[in-house]
Amino acid sequence: MNTTQPSPTAAATRFDAPVLDVVVPVYNEEIDLEPCVRRLHGYLAAHFPYRFRITIADNASTDSTASVAGRLAGELTEVEWVHLPEKGRGRALKHVWTHSDAAVMAYMDVDLSTDLGALLPLVAPLISGHSDLAIGSRLARGSRVVRGAKREFISRSYNLILRGTLSARFSDAQCGFKAIRSDVAAQLLPMVEDTGWFFDTEMLVLAERAGLRIHEVPVDWIDDPDSRVDIVSTAMADLRGIARLLRAFGAGRLPLATLREQLGRNPLPVTGVPAGLTGQLIRFAAIGAASTLAYLALYALLRLGLNPQPANLLALLATAIANTAANRRLTFNVRGTDGAWRHQAQGLLVFAVGLGLTSGALALLDALHTAPAKPVELAVLIVANLLATAVRFLMLRLWVFRSRRATAHATT
Repeated sequence: MNTTQPSPTAAATRFDAPVLDVVVPVYNEEIDLEPCVRRLHGYLAAHFPYRFRITIADNASTDSTASVAGRLAGELTEVEWVHLPEKGRGRALKHVWTHSDAAVMAYMDVDLSTDLGALLPLVAPLISGHSDLAIGSRLARGSRVVRGAKREFISRSYNLILRGTLSARFSDAQCGFKAIRSDVAAQLLPMVEDTGWFFDTEMLVLAERAGLRIHEVPVDWIDDPDSRVDIVSTAMADLRGIARLLRAFGAGRLPLATLREQLGRNPLPVTGVPAGLTGQLIRFAAIGAASTLAYLALYALLRLGLNPQPANLLALLATAIANTAANRRLTFNVRGTDGAWRHQAQGLLVFAVGLGLTSGALALLDALHTAPAKPVELAVLIVANLLATAVRFLMLRLWVFRSRRATAHATT
């Protein structure tokens, strides 16, 4: 029978190190801890084909959780436990994942709300090297969820907020069932600041912004009626976390571009489209054609109420901003938020050159003809825009995105 072998990227650092380390973060779980760990251990021993470890992360429990964890670690060879003096699920996960020698690290909530049958589909893409992170999703197609209407509404509302504010594309941020490759964790976790419930969301948002691949697994999930999560305080903390990330992205203080270069996945080659200068010209021309059509349509619309010069200014300004963003991402393959504002500012200077060319053409036409026909006016603008487009490409390639290209060439 064929089995999936761990990829070289996900290889353990020691020959006796586990392939998988499953962390169970707990706080005052003296009753549920033992049945959870024994059930998880039995499942892994029976179904997981590689070495594994279960790590109980006791973060500041005040009951007898520590003694239960110590006893389990003494009885079961693959079970270990650590005690942290401070509370916080994110703090516990970050501590254990940072110090783990496993190739893949995962975590699940102590109540085992998620069916263990999803564990192998969760970690398999990470072991093979296909994906960088994996999450269980209660909102993905194929998942089966049993929970109250209140929690269902809150969960879906939270994910809608993430999509609207942080442009998140993953479907379920807070399901307590996730995994990450060790090499990815070593680079990503130092950027994650939250130590509580927002830890998951922050990690996923940063991973997505860095171009990492997130694998989603639909899960069977049954709500724990005895959950002690304070929904109001957790929601407020999450909103504060979202605001903090928005400020960080706006200020460009997160080195996501560096992380993308180290771990991110480069765009797939497209058949028939070269990747060098010729490819850039093809992509630039396609974006330029779309921008020109948008410019002409906007100019014609603005001319219904404005004179030629202000209509040209507004139409060119609107399309120039969109054109710079599209070329930044598609033509010159610059992703992430680092340097985005600088590139737009430089793009506006390039826009000024284009404005000078098109405005000069209109002024020259006005000097030659007192009332030129609209088709003649549009024809002159098309010629002027073609010249401005050529100048724009040269300035973008040799000035605006020159440092990016030089870095990529040096790396190659």
